[in-house]
Order: sequence, then C-alpha cells, then structure tokens
Amino acid sequence: MQKNVLITGAAKRIGAVCAKYLHDHGCNVFLHYKTAEAEAIELSNQLNLKRRNSSFIMQANLLIEAERCALAKAACLAWEGGIDVLINNASSFYPTTINDVTEQQWDELLGSNLKAPFFLAQSLSQTLALNKGSIINIIDIHAERGLPGHSVYSIAKAGLQAMTKVLAKELAPSIRVNGVAPGAILWPDKSCSEQDKNDILQRIALGRCGEPLDIAKAIGYLIHDADYMTGQILTIDGGRTLFY
Repeated sequence: MQKNVLITGAAKRIGAVCAKYLHDHGCNVFLHYKTAEAEAIELSNQLNLKRRNSSFIMQANLLIEAERCALAKAACLAWEGGIDVLINNASSFYPTTINDVTEQQWDELLGSNLKAPFFLAQSLSQTLALNKGSIINIIDIHAERGLPGHSVYSIAKAGLQAMTKVLAKELAPSIRVNGVAPGAILWPDKSCSEQDKNDILQRIALGRCGEPLDIAKAIGYLIHDADYMTGQILTIDGGRTLFY
C-alpha cells in the first residue's frame, strides 16, 4: 500500500538513503532540508523521473515555529489523503564539553533532536490519526548510556527515546510510534581519526561499520510490516551495545 512520508533532514546521508529506499518501495516522499538545497533538488528530481509527482521538497529551520508549522501544512497538502508517516531524522550533532556548553548550543541540540520532533508530531497528529499512520524517530545508541564529550546531544537523544515511548501511549491506538537507534553507520566528519574508527570497530560484534541502507530497511519494516508494534526502539548497531 502506498504511503505518503515526510522525512526531515532528507537531502543527505541517512535521510537521503531512506527516501530512495522508501520511494523504491512505493512511497511518496516529502523531503525536508535546512541548508542542502542543491542535494534536495537533485534527489527529488531523480525520484520524480521514476514516478511523477512522487516527491516534493521544502526548506525549513525546524527551530522556528512558523517554518516548522508551514512544513507540516505543506506536507499534508502535497498529496490527497495527507501524511501517513512522519520520520524525525533531522539532527544537529557536535561535541559539547560540560565546562564550555553555551545556551545557544543547548537550544540548538535540544531543539533539533527533541523539540522539533515533538511539535511536528503534534502538528501532524490529526492527519496521522485519520490515516492510522505512524511516527518513526531516529534516536541513537548513545541515548542509553551517553557519549562522552557530547553531553547535550546525548541528553537530547535520551529525551527523544522517552518521547517515543510516551507518545506511543498517548497517541494509541490510532498512531504507532517507534524508534530506530543507529550505531556506527556513517562517520560524523573528517575529524574522526583512523585510531578513533579502529577503537569503535573493535567494540562492534560484527566487526564492521553499518550502512545507511541498514537503517532504511529497519524503517521500511516499521512502516509496512510492524502493525502490532508501538513504543519500541530497534537497535541497529552490529552488536556494539554488547560491549559497553
């Protein structure tokens, strides 16, 4: 069955791979981006060449209420029937040491990783309920134990994990709410040294980094095949959490 899906942070990396995968499996995808306009346009054009009017894009700063609400409204109007699935993927990620954290960093990391997902869920709750839809939050394995040097990010993802569980109760039975917690899928940036990468790989049972497609497949399962699942977090980490 075709689904209309809104994906935040969909222009690059995991978000883009998820968009392609879901589109290949019959979904229409509404791609949100903040700054990666060229990538969003290119991706949407590629998808529309495969199936006309199956993809739309919109720029929005999710920390700004008016832009966030405009995104939700535009997504609902893109196709008849509104939105069936909200995927909260957009995320800010950078180190914050406890002695140097600023309120601006706190607001940005909590805003993108927790506040925006909550209020997008609120804005779309009516159409999702009518469609018996679902919300999928992209969390992180570090929501459980925290990533040293990334205290604010870890706090934000822990909040998103808690939000997943409480909204699963509050929005039931009409809307399912689940999460996916990636482990080492993509290295964050060029500052991650080879030694850092090797240290991480040593703590992964399967001995290798995952791929964005691993996350996309988990999301596809939650959308299409998990009708009796809500309030759950799928951990996709190659067994890394076994070695904490």
